[in-house]
Amino acid sequence: MGFLLRAVVCAVFWAGCAAADPGFWKHEWPRTDFSRTSLESWVEILSGGPGKDGIPAISGPDFRAVKGAGLSAREPVITVEIGGRARAYPLRYLIWHEIVNDEMGGVPIAVTYCPLCNSALVFDRRLGGRVLEFGVTGKLRHSDMVMYDRQTESWWQQALGVGIVGALTGRELRQVPSWMESWESFAQRHPKGQVMAEPRHNRPYGRNPYEGYDSSKKPFLFNGEMPPHGVPPLVRVVRVGTRAWPLPRVAQAGEIREAGVVISWAAGQASALDDAAISKGRDVGNIRVRDGKGRDVAHDLMFAFAFHAFYPRGQWMIGQTR
Repeated sequence: MGFLLRAVVCAVFWAGCAAADPGFWKHEWPRTDFSRTSLESWVEILSGGPGKDGIPAISGPDFRAVKGAGLSAREPVITVEIGGRARAYPLRYLIWHEIVNDEMGGVPIAVTYCPLCNSALVFDRRLGGRVLEFGVTGKLRHSDMVMYDRQTESWWQQALGVGIVGALTGRELRQVPSWMESWESFAQRHPKGQVMAEPRHNRPYGRNPYEGYDSSKKPFLFNGEMPPHGVPPLVRVVRVGTRAWPLPRVAQAGEIREAGVVISWAAGQASALDDAAISKGRDVGNIRVRDGKGRDVAHDLMFAFAFHAFYPRGQWMIGQTR
C-alpha cells in the first residue's frame, strides 16, 4: 500500500491548495472554459496526486499475436470486438495508463479504466463530426477518473462518458460494448486475435500499485453516501443502464435473466486490485452481459459506492424480480 499512501498525502495536499476554486487550475488548463460546467460545486473535484498527463494515456498502441503473448492465464483484460476483429487490452497496462486511444474496424475508440472505481468502459471517440483524443487530468470526482479531450480540453467523467467542465459540457460519448475477462478466456475464443503490446514506458507492468484495495472497507478519496441495502462499498456490481446487480449474487446464481438482459458468470479471472502481482489476485470471475438475442450489451463492473454516487436513483437488483 506504499504507493497508495503516498498518493493520499499528495492528493490531500493539492486538494487543500485548490480550495475548490477553478481559478487555481487555470495556469495548468488555460484552454478549458471553466465558465461552463454541470457541477453543482467545485468541491466535487479533488486532485488524485499526479497533474495533467502525469498518468500518461496511450495513443496508437502496438499489438501482437495471441500466441507467445506471455500473459498469465487468469490475468484480466478488456475485450473489444468490432467488425469481426477482436482485441485484448491487459489491465497490467491500463492500471498504469488508464486510457488507450485506438482505432478498430474504422471506429476510433477510447479504452478506459479507473482503478479506484474498477470502471472499465470503451467509448466511440467520434463526436460532432470530429474525432477526440483523450488524456488523464489527474483529477477525481467521487473517486472516479476525470478525463479530458485534447481538442477542447473539456473535462469528462469516465464512469458516465459525459462532459462535466468546458466547451463540451453535457455532451455524451457512445459506449461501445466491451467486457473484462481472463486472458485465457480471450485467447481460447480468439486464437487469431490481437493483444496490446507493452507500452514504451518505464512502469512495473504486471504489478498492482493498489494492493489490497478491493478488500478495503472504505473507498479512496470518497466522502459521499455509502450504498443502501447493506451492500459493501467495494463490492463489484454489474451495471446495465441505471440498474446494478451485486456480483456475489450473480456469481452464486451463475446466470441471471432479468430486465431484458442475461448476465452470466464463470470462474477464472483475477482481480487486478487485490494481490501485489495482478496475475495472483483472487478470483472474481468472468462476466458477460447479453440481450435476449445473444448480442453483447454495454455495461460496467464498477464498485458499489461509485454506482450509488453516479446513479443515486438507480435500481439495486439485490433479489429475484418478476
